[in-house]
Amino acid sequence: MSHGHFPEFEVVPAVDMQEGEVVQLVQGERGTATRYGDPVEAAQRWVDAGAETLHLVDLDGAFEGERANAAAVDAVLDAVDVPVQLGGGIRTAADAIDLLDRGVDRVILGTAAVENPDIVAEISEEHPGSVMVSLDAKDGEVVVSGWTEGTGIDPAEAAGRYEELGAGAVLFTDVDVEGQMEGVNRGTVERVVNAVDIPVVASGGVASLEDIRVLRDAGAAAVVVGTALYEGTFTLAEAQSV
Repeated sequence: MSHGHFPEFEVVPAVDMQEGEVVQLVQGERGTATRYGDPVEAAQRWVDAGAETLHLVDLDGAFEGERANAAAVDAVLDAVDVPVQLGGGIRTAADAIDLLDRGVDRVILGTAAVENPDIVAEISEEHPGSVMVSLDAKDGEVVVSGWTEGTGIDPAEAAGRYEELGAGAVLFTDVDVEGQMEGVNRGTVERVVNAVDIPVVASGGVASLEDIRVLRDAGAAAVVVGTALYEGTFTLAEAQSV
C-alpha cells in the first residue's frame, strides 16, 4: 500500500493559529482556546524534535472565510524545511495555487471542496497530488461549515468521491472526539481507509500513545496530534516510536 507523500506512518504536529498565536480548541469551538505562543517557535520546536511534516491551520480563516494568519504562515514556511500542509479559509483554486506556489506542500480544503468539487481538479492540474480534502464526521455522517451542518453523507462514501475527483489525500477528523483528549474511534477511520487508495490522515481526539497505535493499525498514513503534544502528555519521539 503506497502512501504517496507519507512513505511510512508519520506523526504530524498541529500548529493551529488564531490571531497570530498557536492555540488548541476544544471540539473546534471558539472561546475554548488554550494559547501556546509563537507559530514559528512551535514549528521549529517540532521540527527539532523530529517532525517530518507540519500541519498548519489558520483558524481565523476557517471561521471568517478568509485567510487571517497569512504573515504567520509565511514566517513558518521561511523558518522550516519540512513539508507543510495548510488548511483554514482556502476557498478558491487561486488561493490554493498561490499558497502552493509560495511553498506550501499540500492545501487542505474543507467546505470549499464540498461545495465546489471542480476546485480540486483545477488545483491538481497545476500541482498534482497537492490537494488534501478535509472530511469531518460526527455521529457517522459528514459535517460541513465549521462542524455546524450535518449532510447525511457517509464518510467512507465521501472519501471515495474525493479520490475520484483527484484529491491526493484525505484528512479525516472525527469531531465527536476532537480536542477532548478522549481517545479515537477505530471503526470509522478503518472504513474511510478501506474506501480509498490515497493516504488517509487521521486527526482529532488523540490523547495517548495507544490512540496513535490504534490509528496506525486502522491503516492511517499519518496522524495529526495537537493538544497531547502541547500539554506534554507524550513526546513526539515517543509518538513516532509506537
